[in-house]
Amino acid sequence: MKPKPTDELNCGAQTLELGGEVFQITRPHDFGIVINRPWELQADADDYLHGVLLRKDIRDSFLEIVDHEGLVVCKNIRTAEPSYRKVRGKSSHGKLSQAEYYHHDGCSCPVKPRVVEIRMPHQLVARNIATAIAPFRSVVEAMLRSLPQEMLVHGELRAALDQFSRPALERPLVATWDQIQGRITRLVRRELDAESCRAYFRKVDTAANAYVEPWEMGESRLICNNHQDLAQTMQHRRSYQTPRVSAEANGSLVKRWTAEEF
Repeated sequence: MKPKPTDELNCGAQTLELGGEVFQITRPHDFGIVINRPWELQADADDYLHGVLLRKDIRDSFLEIVDHEGLVVCKNIRTAEPSYRKVRGKSSHGKLSQAEYYHHDGCSCPVKPRVVEIRMPHQLVARNIATAIAPFRSVVEAMLRSLPQEMLVHGELRAALDQFSRPALERPLVATWDQIQGRITRLVRRELDAESCRAYFRKVDTAANAYVEPWEMGESRLICNNHQDLAQTMQHRRSYQTPRVSAEANGSLVKRWTAEEF
């Protein structure tokens, strides 16, 4: 099931009808949709994400939309759903955390979760660290194009970059993208200091046209984490938009693997 647009403009207002309710959506980015239902229009007992969109009889249709769009952002979420887990990971001036590199959740598991939901609960401290989200193909190509020229001599990275510039049928096979990405990640970790590495990934965010909108309290982002067509899968990372400041207070995030928890 796909949302039915009420106009022909990609960036204009549209509606999504699910579970007998109509939701206003917008498209502020080249991919993904944003649902923003004001609190006064929500039922007292449930927020619309958990009360409607993830209801048992609606869930599969909604997750198909996440698959199709790549990203669905739901604002004004109030729940304290017990299955959320705290997002952990330690960054420092001298070392990036694993979460700062582009990744799929569950990358070490035989089967990756289909959809990952990352949420910023209401709390006292705002969050200044972005979560960058972008299509897998765009990320790998951007990582190649953002490398300093002298680093392209390592392995077969220059050849891979040349292949990504060719027609679709001549580009690297989707099954090789994880290997290419892993090679680049290991290279920049080895060759660049922490802040240079963060600056490199900010270039990747821009080149991949990543979604890096600031977090709002009560916002959930549902990300297509394991599409049947790997080329349609999204990746995400913790993204410092400016050089990291030590001891900077920041709001925390929680997450869950939505499709697997019902």
